[in-house]
Amino acid sequence: MVLEEPSRPICGPMTSELDIYRTANILVKEYGLEQAPLIAAKRADALLDLGDMDGQRVWKNVLWAVQELIRRERRPGERVN
Repeated sequence: MVLEEPSRPICGPMTSELDIYRTANILVKEYGLEQAPLIAAKRADALLDLGDMDGQRVWKNVLWAVQELIRRERRPGERVN
């Protein structure tokens, strides 16, 4: 499952980029490469259904970070952090 990729995660006052990546890393470790993106996407969808736009945005960022963590191919010249 691949969703639109923003240029980078958008973090607001309630979350930091570090928190987003920590959450993404936990999802990958607990659920594996195939299930982690699905878990993050389902959480984002559930929050959208509840009308929690801030929460949905956070989990879309977690999904983006999960996709970055599990991505195997890098762009030419891309630095790996």
